[in-house]
Amino acid sequence: MPVLVEAGWGGLVQYPWSITWTDITPRVDMVQGITITRGASDELSETQPGTCSMTLDNLDGWLTPGNPASGYAPFVRRNAPIRVSALHYPSRSGAGPWPLAQLADDFDDGVADPALWTAVGGSAEVGGRLRQPVAGVAARHTSTRSWSLAGSSLAVKLSRIPAAGGSSAASANWFVYSETSGTRLRWSYNPLTNLLRAAIEVGSADAGAVSVAYSPIDHAWLRVRETSGLLVMETSPDGWDWTVRRSMVTPAWVGTDQVQIEFATTRTGGTPDVVEWDYLGAVVYPRFWGVVNEWPVSWSGLTSSVSITATDLFKWLNKQPDLRSMLGMEVLTRETLSGDYTYLGAYFPLSEAAGSTAAGDVAGRFALGALALTQVGSGGSLEFGTDGVPETGETGVTMAPASASAGKYLIADMGPGFAADSVWLPQYQVWFKTTVPSRVLLGLHDPGLDHQTVLALNGSGVLVVESTETGPPVSVTTTATGNLADGQWHHLVYDQAFKRIYVDGAAVGGTLTAWSATDYSTLYVGGYRGGRLFDGQIAHVSIHLGTGPFGPLYAATYDAITGFAGEPADWRVERLARYAGLSSVTVHGTTHDAMASQGPGGSSVVARLREVESTESGKLYAERDYYGLAYQSRDLRFNPDAAGEAFTIQYADLETGSVELSDDDQKMCNEVEASRPGGATQTVRASESILAFGVYPDSMNLIKTTDLSVLDAAMWRVMRYANPLPELREVPIKALSMPNYLDILDADISSYFTVYDLPAQALATELRVTVEGYTETLKEQEHDIQFRTSESSRDSVWVLGDPVYGVLGVTTRLAY
Repeated sequence: MPVLVEAGWGGLVQYPWSITWTDITPRVDMVQGITITRGASDELSETQPGTCSMTLDNLDGWLTPGNPASGYAPFVRRNAPIRVSALHYPSRSGAGPWPLAQLADDFDDGVADPALWTAVGGSAEVGGRLRQPVAGVAARHTSTRSWSLAGSSLAVKLSRIPAAGGSSAASANWFVYSETSGTRLRWSYNPLTNLLRAAIEVGSADAGAVSVAYSPIDHAWLRVRETSGLLVMETSPDGWDWTVRRSMVTPAWVGTDQVQIEFATTRTGGTPDVVEWDYLGAVVYPRFWGVVNEWPVSWSGLTSSVSITATDLFKWLNKQPDLRSMLGMEVLTRETLSGDYTYLGAYFPLSEAAGSTAAGDVAGRFALGALALTQVGSGGSLEFGTDGVPETGETGVTMAPASASAGKYLIADMGPGFAADSVWLPQYQVWFKTTVPSRVLLGLHDPGLDHQTVLALNGSGVLVVESTETGPPVSVTTTATGNLADGQWHHLVYDQAFKRIYVDGAAVGGTLTAWSATDYSTLYVGGYRGGRLFDGQIAHVSIHLGTGPFGPLYAATYDAITGFAGEPADWRVERLARYAGLSSVTVHGTTHDAMASQGPGGSSVVARLREVESTESGKLYAERDYYGLAYQSRDLRFNPDAAGEAFTIQYADLETGSVELSDDDQKMCNEVEASRPGGATQTVRASESILAFGVYPDSMNLIKTTDLSVLDAAMWRVMRYANPLPELREVPIKALSMPNYLDILDADISSYFTVYDLPAQALATELRVTVEGYTETLKEQEHDIQFRTSESSRDSVWVLGDPVYGVLGVTTRLAY
């Protein structure tokens, strides 16, 4: 069974796009094989962390952790990224000319097939690859002229590039020749310029050729393809996700000429080197993406091996620390490093316990001093552990000075790192509540007081921005905020880069005439330089540093005051994924109910994601082709039909020793008590089921926003499971031997397929099942998949007038 196993030595899983992959396939023991498990046991269970296990040859010691002589050192370590793919080589059939996609060679047998290739100049198969010298004599590996590019494609992996080596000219090329000299497709790599060039040439030239700086990550695979009148040349980092580099309307020769493939090299002067190609014609099917848990070295005599187990994204998610409140996580994760960039320079949540005398920075970027309690004059109080911003579960600071100039406030030394970076134009956030005007929220200055910024309320409770660049007098700029000393919590954002104010999520006033910032070294909270001491509550003081207009980005944090209640489930999943450091989530389906608040902190990101999943009857799982998260809404499974199924399989083609039709009460549910935070507790019963089987109770605590949506969810559960039909729960398939092998490979969580021509004892001649998970084993010339399945008809919903889903009393289940 052809496979591709790659290790991302030294790669960081949180930046999967930056990993350079090393092919370690020759080390895999394919007699024992590779075993992969994904998904859930059934549709009512949570998906489990996916795992992959295999044994690797370690005769050279390169997989021994800590071995300094290893070519992989020092990256043979825990949590090393790994990915596994199945490779399919289309078989050649019929008479030539054959589709170019059927030109396949894994270069593994060490001999160039004389019926397929002519090799000159030292071109040869070495170590499972096509190796060509890049030297003074041209090397060529040329196919027969018996292939057609029309409606076909061909891919190859560029496994090793040559060095420039002091040459005056050098190149490694992959050609697709027409029958006319100089008319051809050409991929070429120039080691002198490190450019990869895609050209569709006529007369050996292409004015529209595209050259890109070669990246071993982004350009690991090359492909030529013709489809629907378009000729394209593409690159890929993994063999399945392609980017078009050069394209044009398909020229006439593609439809008429028999084409020829050639790999060729040239060099003038300099030091010889080699280029290596591999996996010609392979179609890549991703099976697993994860991290290696450990590298246990074992011996049998003098033979050494390493039997590893890897786990998918959920291992990384499960070890993340418990989340702060949603407000806190918004502050911590609202960063961007593309184009105009911004990063978190300081964050003082001010949520320390009662009795504390200082508040710490949790951003951790600079060595900031704590915000220390400081007394001015006599009297007054400053108490930690008091009421904080709603929906956070976190406390704040309450300040009660004896007067505007007598009491307590907070001061921090921001340190040299922050001071140096403060030139990057700060963006300030602060939450506050007060009924006393004419007081300061926060202020900063440099050591010489030449640069100062103060955010304060004037006598009318209107926000005032005070700033200076060269010392007194201070420039005072007012904004049209209205009275903010109204006893309500307010969120203030000051974008010093673009001199704009945002209050409670909205821009206020126009552009201010305030100064910029530099060398800020001291931060004051709740007063400024001994005066105008704040009277009220303050929480969540943060400063971002950046180069662009990010006020609107930070202003959106205001919605955390409701825990983002009302946002749809897919938005909530994406938000929570961002809190865990995942840049995106693949969302499948379109039905996404409004979510209630998950504002307070203290639980893990996985726990919060699972709350959304169970509330929505959705599915959450790790991708198998990328270190990412996928979320499916419940409607993705509605009304499965023949047009959308992954494949069909005859019962006789199954491993019949483990096929079983189950009919038990494992999933039965005919009474549900359902509730939501702050809402009603409601009960739904299926009376006929209770009469026939007795009570099978369940409870649901859902983060919905309305009692009606909770009732809908409870009814959906009862309608589906009050009297479940018999079902196939395990479907084993020897996939590699099946003519629809590739369709079987495409099946994933929530795909469905039909088993037909069942034995006479079955309740029907065919059953359609939904994939909940699977265990697969890839061995030499063997690929077995044991699907864990559920009954697909359970997800059917009523469609008025539909001949299948509109039958009164049979398929009249209402959609939820």
